[in-house]
Amino acid sequence: MALGGVSSVTVGFDVLSPDEKQTLQTRLGRGVLPQGALAQVKNVICVGSGKGGVGKSTVTANLAAALQEEGMAAAAMDADVWGYSIPRMLGVHGRPMIDGQRKILPLDAAGGVKVISIEFFLDREDQAIVWRGPMLHKAIRQFLEDVAWGELDYLLIDLPPGTGDVTMTLAQLLPQARFLIVTTPQPAAQTVAKRAAEAAERYDLEVVGIVENMSGFTTPSGERFSIFGEGGGRELADQLDVPLLGQVPLQEELRIGSDEGRPLVIDDPDAPAAQALRHIARGLIAATPQQTPVLQAASGPALEAVPEVTGTALPMAP
Repeated sequence: MALGGVSSVTVGFDVLSPDEKQTLQTRLGRGVLPQGALAQVKNVICVGSGKGGVGKSTVTANLAAALQEEGMAAAAMDADVWGYSIPRMLGVHGRPMIDGQRKILPLDAAGGVKVISIEFFLDREDQAIVWRGPMLHKAIRQFLEDVAWGELDYLLIDLPPGTGDVTMTLAQLLPQARFLIVTTPQPAAQTVAKRAAEAAERYDLEVVGIVENMSGFTTPSGERFSIFGEGGGRELADQLDVPLLGQVPLQEELRIGSDEGRPLVIDDPDAPAAQALRHIARGLIAATPQQTPVLQAASGPALEAVPEVTGTALPMAP
């Protein structure tokens, strides 16, 4: 109205088309990853639960090791920035190096599993992270875009509990990812896990299956106790019309192995919980026959590590 000759102004509102929305997200740095990222990763599996305390990280760590044992190149990305635990469970700690292309090199864990976690960029393994949504978004994006994952059959992403910032970020960045839902037989856990599945479906992300953890405890004498109830995993799978990939029994050795960085599927492959996790790994392989990378792109130059880290690309909180 301050311009000469302008006597009136009309403002029209409309809804962005999908192409316009994607263009805007890309300009804001919130769109899908560029083609060079994850160029050699065939399957991205987001492991979620909706709530904490159901053993989601334990399943992620052991499943990554089991996939590696099945002949698949597997990696684990710790997206639970506040409650990071994958390094401890896979027994890998340290500071990543930066290659000649300024890419972060993931660390190698038990059985050859590649791992990246916010822990690798902190001064202490028990340091608290106090970030808001934008910092989480930036860190997750850098985990995906700035890490030299190389050729992978499976990249498992350990999600934080709930359906908040991290889930939405991954849905934006990886529209081809699949969700694996972990629950216990307990109705309370099953109900919350269903919300996580509904959040995935809201973003058009496929739920590949259900894992029921803590499904029962068997004593040395053979007596079985359903400490967390019965049937929650099967009921959730039926509700979502997806397969129940497996039921992992309660076993002390599984917990001990996670605390000591020795995945049970490697440390004691004949243990009942290890057998169940190996069965789940084989079911996941059967359910994801994808043979081409998630994001099509030409491979970059060969990686060439430098002796030590010259700086971290990840944003560090003050």
